[in-house]
Amino acid sequence: MSTTHNILFYPVGNGDTSQIILSNGRRILFDYCHRRNGEDKENPMIDLDSRLKNELKNTEQVHFDVVAFTHADVDHISGSTEFFELQHAVKYQGDGRIKISQLWMPAAMLLEEASNNQQSNEFVILRQEGRHRLLEGKDILVFSKPPELVEWLSQKLKDRGEAPNARDHLFVNAGELVPGFSLAKDGVEFFCHSPFIKHCEDGSDVIRNRASLIFNVRFNANGYLYDFLQAGDAEWDVLEEIVKTSCYHNNEGRLSWNLYNIPHHCSYLALSDEKGDKRTEPKPLVKDLLLYGKPDAYLVSSSRPIPESNDSYEQTQPPHIQARKTYERYLHEVSGRKLLVTMEEPNATQPEPLVFEIGSSGISWIRGVVGGAPAIVASKPPRAG
Repeated sequence: MSTTHNILFYPVGNGDTSQIILSNGRRILFDYCHRRNGEDKENPMIDLDSRLKNELKNTEQVHFDVVAFTHADVDHISGSTEFFELQHAVKYQGDGRIKISQLWMPAAMLLEEASNNQQSNEFVILRQEGRHRLLEGKDILVFSKPPELVEWLSQKLKDRGEAPNARDHLFVNAGELVPGFSLAKDGVEFFCHSPFIKHCEDGSDVIRNRASLIFNVRFNANGYLYDFLQAGDAEWDVLEEIVKTSCYHNNEGRLSWNLYNIPHHCSYLALSDEKGDKRTEPKPLVKDLLLYGKPDAYLVSSSRPIPESNDSYEQTQPPHIQARKTYERYLHEVSGRKLLVTMEEPNATQPEPLVFEIGSSGISWIRGVVGGAPAIVASKPPRAG
């Protein structure tokens, strides 16, 4: 029987929500960014709440197998505490809320400090949910294990009469495969690139991007391998650390990509600390990472449109056209196919989710056509082994 996996990227403006749907039906959601103005039919952003609920309803599911929050910035968690069922308090349960079978969070999300007037903020509510699940010892994986979290957890476990290592199985460190998925059983494995422990040692919001979840997601479809680089909102220095560390540990293969979710909505800061006038010059190891792209690869910018105009070059906030020019340059160098922007396809007035299929013919972008049938643009990755 033919194996087909899917990856979807949702048009939520400058924000991130993507979903992996495996051939066996398991669903992994990365981030959740529901914009209230997306409920307005005149607004081009998608009504994410309705869209995801309808997708689940069509398969008679009421849960996601995994929901991974890469970090706690608003554009990655907006509306999540109204959409999902949370275990730590009754008021977040029932009423059509969608269940999370397993929650993935970077350790930094459990460590963030909050003032008294921030207690109703979504990052605080998600912090409470993560801490609750960790203490209960189920339905969560935490990425990285910094000393500050170990100290907090050890005391809590002592108060419960449990050993300090009773939750060790719920932690995943950089350089490890995520338990619960395998190429043989699910046709996918998740290799954790980041965060490193040092990225999580300060609980303030200034390190959210540095402590983002970053994965190499490797698919096996009918004997063919496909690599998806899910990079959160990483900036250039973290990406250079990942390249350096991967090469040191002979994990260069985990840097390869057929599909790369461009960090931070096509910000130049994922390439360098200097934007440049017409194009951003990437730092050396970031350049190396871009050159790990495979022939016929795709880049995705989860962002607003990036038009070619004089005003675009003066933009302070992402997306930055200088960064787009750089990504397109290196995509051309590796014989890649196309850089796609979530709020541009099939057009900026009526964007639809970007859909990629992974099967025996490789990765196929199902290109949306308003008023017509979809077109399929395919590439073929190497066979496993």
